[in-house]
Amino acid sequence: MSFKIAQTLPPNPATSRGTFTQLGTDPKGEKLVYCQSRTVIIRPLDSSASTIVYSQHAHPTTVARISPSGFYCASADVAGNVRVWDLAGDEQVLKLEIKALGGRITDLSWDGESKRIGVVGEGKDRFGSFFFIDSGSSCGEVSGHSKVANSIALKSARPFRAVTAGDDGNVVFYNGVPYKYAKALTTHQKFVQAVSYAPNGETFVSAGSDGKIFLYNGSTGDAIGPLVDGSETAHKGTIFSVAFSHDSASVLSCGADGLLKKWSVSSTGGKLDKTFDLNGGNVSASASKADDQLVGCTFAGSGRAVALSLAGELSVVDVSSGKIEKLHGAGKAISPGSLVRSPDGNLLAGSFDGKVLRFDATGKCAPVLGSSTTGSAVTGLAVATQADCVWSVAMDDTLRKISNGKFDATAAISLTGQPRSVAAGPAGTVIVATAAGIDVVPSSLSSKTHTPLNDSPTAVACSPDGKHVAYGAEDAKVRLCTLTREGNVQEVAKLESGRSTITALAFSRDGKLLAAGESNGKIMVYDVGEKKIKFNQWVFHTARINAIDFSPDGSQAVSASLDTNVYVWSTVRPMKSIAIKSAFPGGAQGCCWIQDGRFASAGADGTVKVFDVTKAA
Repeated sequence: MSFKIAQTLPPNPATSRGTFTQLGTDPKGEKLVYCQSRTVIIRPLDSSASTIVYSQHAHPTTVARISPSGFYCASADVAGNVRVWDLAGDEQVLKLEIKALGGRITDLSWDGESKRIGVVGEGKDRFGSFFFIDSGSSCGEVSGHSKVANSIALKSARPFRAVTAGDDGNVVFYNGVPYKYAKALTTHQKFVQAVSYAPNGETFVSAGSDGKIFLYNGSTGDAIGPLVDGSETAHKGTIFSVAFSHDSASVLSCGADGLLKKWSVSSTGGKLDKTFDLNGGNVSASASKADDQLVGCTFAGSGRAVALSLAGELSVVDVSSGKIEKLHGAGKAISPGSLVRSPDGNLLAGSFDGKVLRFDATGKCAPVLGSSTTGSAVTGLAVATQADCVWSVAMDDTLRKISNGKFDATAAISLTGQPRSVAAGPAGTVIVATAAGIDVVPSSLSSKTHTPLNDSPTAVACSPDGKHVAYGAEDAKVRLCTLTREGNVQEVAKLESGRSTITALAFSRDGKLLAAGESNGKIMVYDVGEKKIKFNQWVFHTARINAIDFSPDGSQAVSASLDTNVYVWSTVRPMKSIAIKSAFPGGAQGCCWIQDGRFASAGADGTVKVFDVTKAA
């Protein structure tokens, strides 16, 4: 048995209200680099290359930059660590790991020779450092700040210079190498959020919470003047990000007003070229809603710009024509058990930010629109094949129907308690395990039958023929039940081989086997007809089982666990398995078969991966 990754469907960057999110590109502008959870994502803007997911950080990542040479990537995290790793090949070999600061790193910059790196952030004894990537030894010091430093930029050509900016309102200029304090510039009246050096080194810019952008001489650090949009400011409200184009002739800026602006600059000044409203005219003063604020931007190749909204939506803008393409992906972790293959063949994934995303066969992602879950975390998805729909439950204690790629605004019903698991029965009937018992709802949503239970159900599944409903509980037992005409669940057998809380249940497609995953990482497989244990050799996970699914032909099953691993099991030879170790940092959250020999799995980093597997001989 063997496996290979067929597709990697990346998440979008992580965002946080009131602060910036760092975006970058490779030297050719063909790939976007950003952070999500504990991972670094290098995502091609065109479909010709594969996505790289780097997941070797032990803490949430904050910023990643590809070297000017294109051979290395440097990434930093909230604990002050920097890792420099090789982009050649598929293994991302580590070149350097260094504790650069004593706290969160907010920004990172390479010099033009790809030999030195500067970082800034929330260090306890200092707000930044400069070091060589070969040895990690110091090549300068960051000084001149009295508060957290937010951004750093290094001049790419000799004589080397550097500039940093922080919450103290200072823009600090350094001579190098080694980098030493030269002067502090007090052009801004509030926090300075971002700085960027022109690739040719002639100029640099700074932007801040005062809504202003200033242009400076790249060699001396002297202020040339502000960039303004018909008034004293460049944007209305905080500017979160600025970036130079690859030809050094343009600057991109974005901020809390939800606007993306392109400026023409030279060594003598600059002017506004274009303004892009990425929200279709929906932005008023300080953005029509917080989600429309733009918290990151960068130039890419082929005359494109990329901007990131607070909602986590990436917009790729053709700066000549103004054409906008949206790139979607999970902004937070995929919820446990919330990855399914819908009747139309697409993958659906629900996340902790209340979104349900749809991935087509090519990997293109789009949100499921309509009456959504109002931002409440999705706690489960279930496919109703006969009814040609998918059922969604969320932390707002509501069941909703997804059909034809969108939420049905008229198909929503309140549940009797917080939903923990959902399963679809015959003819679209849906069964929901809540903290208070089992809710059974017909496809028409015309009624709801509640069966109160004292054993606190934690997982639920329904056999494909509808003859059996199974639910697991905190007492480690699985109850095999039938549905009465009134819609209640009636216990017919108790399966007692478990040892800890049941966290996931799945019937095989023929209904003959029932797999029960537990919080201790063990999976028990029961014979439904004989109502007893079939085999118990699936014991290699070491933490909570989040999802299980049987292949269409029933010869294999896949499981996803909090231990970060995904396993493929054989029902023909139970001792045979495929271990996909460290598949998702933070935990593997969901899994489902697409067809025999191909399945998808999702993780706490928001990534969805498609795997091809072979069967045991």
